[in-house]
Amino acid sequence: MAMAHGAAQGGGKRRRRARRGGAINEINMTPFIDVVLVLLIVFMVAAPMMTVGVPLDLPQSKASPLNSDTKPVTLSIRQTGQVFLGEDELTDDTIVPRLTDTAKSGFEERVFVRGDKRVDYGRVAQVMAIVTGGGFKKVALVTEPDQK
Repeated sequence: MAMAHGAAQGGGKRRRRARRGGAINEINMTPFIDVVLVLLIVFMVAAPMMTVGVPLDLPQSKASPLNSDTKPVTLSIRQTGQVFLGEDELTDDTIVPRLTDTAKSGFEERVFVRGDKRVDYGRVAQVMAIVTGGGFKKVALVTEPDQK
């Protein structure tokens, strides 16, 4: 009876029991960490596979890409492989002498190579090698922006 009497007067401590099925106010981080670690492993395994390219037999050239902001001299290459400086057709032997005559800043002149999209890639690389082999260091390809 003493226990009942003490509890009724408020002299004893009451314990609250946690309700079963009630809301939990803590976030369990273990499943989150597991998912992150699995994703990390997947990306570590998949990343090297995404960088592998298609094996190609590329033409060889000694040309090196360089950039400049001056007004360039433009060489055009038709689908048939013919090379033009303005309206004048050039042979491979006359490309460098004509560029040297046309270039205002000498070998520092910017040379743009415009190739038809159906021209052989090897021919474009050959013309660029002739130009860079002649002493011109600033040679670049010209493309049109995608219309999509």
